[in-house]
Amino acid sequence: MSTPRTLLVTGASGHLGRQAVEFLLARKADTVIAGSRDPQKLAALVGQGAQARALDFENPETLPAAFAGVDRVLIVSTDALDRPGRRLAQHQAAINAAVKAGVQHIVYTSFVNAVPGSAVLINPDHQQTEAALAASPIGHTILRNNLYAENLFGSLPHAFASGQWFTAGATGKAGFVTRKDAARAAAAALASAFTGTRTLDITGPELLTHGDIARIASEIVGRPLSHVPVDQPSLVAGMVKAGLPEPIAHVYASFDVALAKGEFAVASNAVQELTGQAPSTLRDFFIAHQAALLGAS
Repeated sequence: MSTPRTLLVTGASGHLGRQAVEFLLARKADTVIAGSRDPQKLAALVGQGAQARALDFENPETLPAAFAGVDRVLIVSTDALDRPGRRLAQHQAAINAAVKAGVQHIVYTSFVNAVPGSAVLINPDHQQTEAALAASPIGHTILRNNLYAENLFGSLPHAFASGQWFTAGATGKAGFVTRKDAARAAAAALASAFTGTRTLDITGPELLTHGDIARIASEIVGRPLSHVPVDQPSLVAGMVKAGLPEPIAHVYASFDVALAKGEFAVASNAVQELTGQAPSTLRDFFIAHQAALLGAS
């Protein structure tokens, strides 16, 4: 029997982090620590057997205690996108703390095609975090997550209301992955015995265009939905008209531009290889969440 280890998940009050902790607890093999800026939000996880620790990447004084005694850590990329450089500084603080604490392995949730020249405006944070990991003395697993299937619920309900889905993705394809599958993969990578360095693409099992998605969603809910390709300026203008600040609209539109360029046309077997379970298809995911396609909770 292997010796139990101490595993830490940062951002454990968020969607992916919480699910990763739950998957780790279900294994009943290691000590699992859930880290969050607000440990009070971790009560449900503590009730399932996790330990809770205060952990705030912007308050370095919280990090030594948070990382103390940890063997392996899952650093869930943060959502600090309000000013350039903030998220990268948070990630760097976490890596530095892990090094100082003697952590043996880091798992990091990056983004598909986190390489120079990406059209995605927030990709440089991931590129530079990956570079910081490469420069560190710690073994690491980089998980390049493809587009989350859940993000489609931000636009499809509005599209169904009008019967038209306007995107600038053209005929580009993506390997949409559910957040649940990404969390399962992250938990499996954290709980593994791997100690070297590797970069894995975390994707769904198929490549789909926006037109494919509109057809699948329409078939499932029984309502018409037409995919209407537009250019980037038109998409940005539409989002601004709907109330989004223009800088945020440009960030969102950059994902469609990257899709059109083929940056997300990546499908791998990594989820199944890590977890022993095939990732969900988008059709099955939509069937399980039909109400969300129409904006119902």
